[in-house]
Amino acid sequence: MTATTNYAIQRTTDGYPLYELIERDTDSSVIVCPERGGIVIGCRLHGIETLYLDKETFLNPEANIRGGIPILFPIAGQLVNGQYEWEGETYRMKNHGVARILPWEVVETGTDGAAYVTIALSANAETRAAFPFDFELQFTYRLKNGVLSIEQQYRNRSDKPMPMVAGFHPYFATEGKNLTYGTDATRMLDYNDKQEKPFDGTLRLEDMVESAALLDANKAEITFPLVGKHHVRLTYSEQFRYVVLWSVAGKPFVCVEPWTALNEALNDKKGLLSIEPGASLALWMNVELLD
Repeated sequence: MTATTNYAIQRTTDGYPLYELIERDTDSSVIVCPERGGIVIGCRLHGIETLYLDKETFLNPEANIRGGIPILFPIAGQLVNGQYEWEGETYRMKNHGVARILPWEVVETGTDGAAYVTIALSANAETRAAFPFDFELQFTYRLKNGVLSIEQQYRNRSDKPMPMVAGFHPYFATEGKNLTYGTDATRMLDYNDKQEKPFDGTLRLEDMVESAALLDANKAEITFPLVGKHHVRLTYSEQFRYVVLWSVAGKPFVCVEPWTALNEALNDKKGLLSIEPGASLALWMNVELLD
């Protein structure tokens, strides 16, 4: 099989235009919807669908999508009363920021050595009302060797340093909620009672309403069971210092979310990344399936 026949990109429509990245020799495919926040709504690796998607929320333009891999920028999590203060001004922002609710533009697609699509989002009047910076985001979703890579570029086009949080909110289709995680983290912040606690690699999400954040991992990766004997491994840039774990009772998913900072970062100014004027920051995250 040649590289040309191994890789393909199919454009389809299911409520919104979709781009499906295909790698035939690994029976893998990734489905991206640029118009719905640049979200990945499907990620089949080696014949196994790794993601959960609530189709009704995806098709409803007024709903926050419950499923896939939403993009979190320029915050991850929530702000108290949905607002923050910056340089003496108060701004309002919805949970997880502005990138996940806006349409992204397709910049490029290709099948040379991989199947990939590059999408972009630039600041506009709507984003500036919530986040007073001129930014340009460019993400490339790349499927190669049965691995989804998400290559990210965050550019600051403002005339002052731009604070930001980057993150992802993947919904993984798991058989259970009380999982054992492969990570070297030993501490977690339990958002149910806002207490820091020991973490031994297991967590009973079934008993929790709010999430928990793993705090002190040194290794930038985490593994966890998916279905049968399979495990997912997430690897990511070292700037993703935290992984947030969350689920909902009665729904067949567990969210495993790499974040660069925690809730309230724009208010408490803790853990923020900062990009100088005219500069950019490159980050990455990979999703792969292990036997």
